[in-house]
Amino acid sequence: MTAPAVRSHAVVAVDVNPASRPAQTGTEVYAREVARRLPEVAPDLRFVFYASRPTSLVEPDLTVLPGRRLWSQLRLPRELWRRRPDLFFAPSHVVPFLAPGRTLTVIHDLAFERYPRAYPRGALAYLRLTTRWAERRCPRLIVPSQATARDLVELHGMDPARIRVVPAGGGEPPGIRPRRPAARQRAAALGIDRPFLLHVGRVEPRKNQLTALAAVERLADLLLVCAGPPVDPELVARLTRSPRCRVLGRVDEVDLEHLYAAAEALVFPSLYEGFGLPVLEALRRGLPVVTTAVASLPEVGGEAAVYVRDPLDPAELAAAIEVALNDRERLRRLGRRRAAEFTWDRTAQGIAAVMREVLD
Repeated sequence: MTAPAVRSHAVVAVDVNPASRPAQTGTEVYAREVARRLPEVAPDLRFVFYASRPTSLVEPDLTVLPGRRLWSQLRLPRELWRRRPDLFFAPSHVVPFLAPGRTLTVIHDLAFERYPRAYPRGALAYLRLTTRWAERRCPRLIVPSQATARDLVELHGMDPARIRVVPAGGGEPPGIRPRRPAARQRAAALGIDRPFLLHVGRVEPRKNQLTALAAVERLADLLLVCAGPPVDPELVARLTRSPRCRVLGRVDEVDLEHLYAAAEALVFPSLYEGFGLPVLEALRRGLPVVTTAVASLPEVGGEAAVYVRDPLDPAELAAAIEVALNDRERLRRLGRRRAAEFTWDRTAQGIAAVMREVLD
């Protein structure tokens, strides 16, 4: 007996609240880019998008439900019970405890299990609770990498048959392409007065900027430039004290493009990543990438990046940086080719396929 077909124009409610936040990091970008594409790649489904504030970042049909504290657990469920969609989709972990009907979400990583000390106690408890609830509530779970799939099986005992790996996107050619002289001029205006290696991401111990700095200090006439939200004040202070480091904090999209264009390479010695979007962003710009052979990072970089086995060894990292700088032309070609394999269109198509599977 064959399974019934998905009802034409089934209604899918999507929580795009992360895309409306002023600070756009990995999960916010993911929600934004997927939401933009779902109506186009899945015209057989009808999408309704919800957020707590207006945003121009999400173009589709957006319903604003004003609210702040516990929006996803209090305000959003009331609307879902009123509308009763055929499926609720959360691009970022949190499935409301009171959501009606079928649900689907994306578990980006289990960093809070691998590195619990990096999270405030309340945030850690909430992440554990909501992730476990999503694992229990959703018939299928989407993850961006095989590494996250393995973590769900090893750390949470998930049945692999319920997990669907849909890689994230971001490998499309950038819309802004500053020329290198203009990029260097903009970098100088940001206080960068010599050739530099770029690190993109939150300034926190898991991102391992201290090892990156120790490696840079072994090399001649290079700076480490850190672009990303300063999360750990003590780490920021230690980095800032070095004359070989510039901590820029959060930068806007235009400045980030200039930094990518002016940098010699991306150094990304992270201890753990569910996907590693900065690696992909650098590859698509033809920037040499030096990263670690841990978690999902080899899945993203493939043969286009240079890896270190021990993320905490500055000597190994410094040697890998020299290899990348001496082989930049080959890495540039490989990087752009590799990045082209990861697009947001493919991500949205993969998510839509899982939606149909759940609705079937």
